[in-house]
Amino acid sequence: MPPSAHADGGGADEQVTDRPDKDQSGHPVMLQVGYIVKPHGLRGDVIVVLTTNRHERVEQGSVLHTNDGRALTVADASSHQGRFIVTFDGVNSIDEADALRRTELFAPPLEDPNALWVHDLIGARVEDTSGTVLGTVEGVEANPASDLLVITGGVLVPLCFVVDTEPGVRVTVDVPDGLFDLA
Repeated sequence: MPPSAHADGGGADEQVTDRPDKDQSGHPVMLQVGYIVKPHGLRGDVIVVLTTNRHERVEQGSVLHTNDGRALTVADASSHQGRFIVTFDGVNSIDEADALRRTELFAPPLEDPNALWVHDLIGARVEDTSGTVLGTVEGVEANPASDLLVITGGVLVPLCFVVDTEPGVRVTVDVPDGLFDLA
């Protein structure tokens, strides 16, 4: 179990056989992974901010989707001041790039069995190793030492205490005695 969660847009990103790969209307589950800020230069490049720590989302050949269903294929990308300069196939002018300004970008789930995904944690029941329900995950806070589960009532539990998960259903933690008494 890794010591930190991957915030990949807050959607479903770990493939589990009992979790649906389609939403209620039959469409593939898509995660928000970033957004286009503005054009960069005159040739159609754009500045993209990723809302995920998974940089492979903008690797050459990656396909990102917009809210209106348009598929944008990454032709090239380079890191630039904490963001990315991205060239999409078929976007060849500043006018075409400007039309994409403030466009949210979505992608299908990644398969990574060694990762905890934020979306799989939020709303899950938190239990200790004996099965006692401790609350519900309300959020995940970034923290340099270990990201923190925010549990009902404001209790913070470092992810390093997570020993098992059933994505979207249950998180089992092995916490030191008294941790929940501090809240």
